[in-house]
Amino acid sequence: MFVDSVDSDIAPSGTLLGLLQRGRGDGTLHALAAPRAEALAALRQCVLHDPRRDWQIEHRSLYYARLHMELDAGLGDIEKHLFHPDDQLGGGADAEERTGLALSVLGHLASYGDTGALRLLRRYATSGSNWQWALDELAVRDEDAGLRSLGPAVLARFPRTPEGDAGLAAAARDAFEPRPWRLWAEDPAHPDQADRLRRVSECTSFDRWQRQLHNAGPRPGWSVREILDWAQDGEDQHPPQPREAAAARCLSAVAGPEDRAELLAAARGPHEAARAAALRHLAERGDADALDLIELAAADPAEPVARAALTSFARMRSTAAIVRARQWSAAPDGTLPDGLVAVAAEMLACCGGRADAGAVLAALRRTVRRHGPDSDALRPLVDGVGRLGIGCAAPVLRHVYRETGSAQLRGRAAAALAVTDPSFAAGFAVECLWDCEETTRELAAQYAATGDERVVERLRRLAVDPAEEEGVQSAVRGRLSPDAGR
Repeated sequence: MFVDSVDSDIAPSGTLLGLLQRGRGDGTLHALAAPRAEALAALRQCVLHDPRRDWQIEHRSLYYARLHMELDAGLGDIEKHLFHPDDQLGGGADAEERTGLALSVLGHLASYGDTGALRLLRRYATSGSNWQWALDELAVRDEDAGLRSLGPAVLARFPRTPEGDAGLAAAARDAFEPRPWRLWAEDPAHPDQADRLRRVSECTSFDRWQRQLHNAGPRPGWSVREILDWAQDGEDQHPPQPREAAAARCLSAVAGPEDRAELLAAARGPHEAARAAALRHLAERGDADALDLIELAAADPAEPVARAALTSFARMRSTAAIVRARQWSAAPDGTLPDGLVAVAAEMLACCGGRADAGAVLAALRRTVRRHGPDSDALRPLVDGVGRLGIGCAAPVLRHVYRETGSAQLRGRAAAALAVTDPSFAAGFAVECLWDCEETTRELAAQYAATGDERVVERLRRLAVDPAEEEGVQSAVRGRLSPDAGR
């Protein structure tokens, strides 16, 4: 009935490895019930080979750290992975992808009192290629003395040359956690270190001031034509510099009624970036011709123009836009671009009423059938099904919940099931108490039926877990209080 996930790096959802890679609560429960060697092998695969599609928005580290402690897994495999010769072959995004998850797991283990994990983080911060990540983990967990001891080794990474000082300034500026850098700049035991950090910080501030003085972007007094030309100039550079959104913001401050004709001409014109900026501006202003221009641009063979049209429509919230979304979503197959039909369904999912339930459900089924359970287009549709309370969508939502590799999308599916599926409280809500996403655990704390003996015990453990988020613990306290209604 539906397309399965095509991510070849993710094991099938019915296997222990597949459950752990997805961060599902059942992954932890099955791992604790499985032979220890099998559970350790699956956990090792997940920690050393990050299964997330996007590590910047999905959580796994606390999930894996908790299971690591339950299994008493040891740190040998993580240590070999971090200090493997491959660690010195790449930097930047490659290093973050290779070691970021393992370092975050060590950070949580250190928070739980694992001194071995703390020592590994310190060692990696002085010699590993992804040292900044390790330093950020230590910044929120290590003592002042431990952080100060790392200063000389970290600063030694940057030679005392103009290039080295520039790299040092960038590292200090881009640090997620400033605490180590502040300690090093104030360390009386290393005055040269403090002086160098102060000097590069002053140079950074001066360089920023110079860049602001020589900014070639829009200035007060620019006309509509100059802003559109600036947007197009960015598109014509190599590599291209997308300026459509910035240009649209500038137009909102500059354009008046007398400029409408010029903007309409640009929205129909041949210059892609200028057309995209004009489309976005007209859509944001609710211009009477904006919807017709969007429909025309959505069918344009130039991908940037079509994408700008769909993005512009997705940002609209007017009654006219909702009426047009109903027309587009009801159009016969093949008469409109697929992207336009999809964004129309998203509009109805976000802003439509009960009368739009059929269109939203049809779009949900169509998207899962054509693109599988990992499509980004599913997120607003799943939310919309929950918002509209479409009970007959529960089978599709269960499929998405089980199969998707996205923990964020699974959490959205769980929230929709909570209001559409009567079996949720005694079913998926129970395993969600062990989910990798804090929002999903919070939802489970609100809904999980306490008739399952595992639920009360899990709620009590979450209530006293120092690593648990406040939102989750607040929901847990509400369920454990004597006045709780469920």
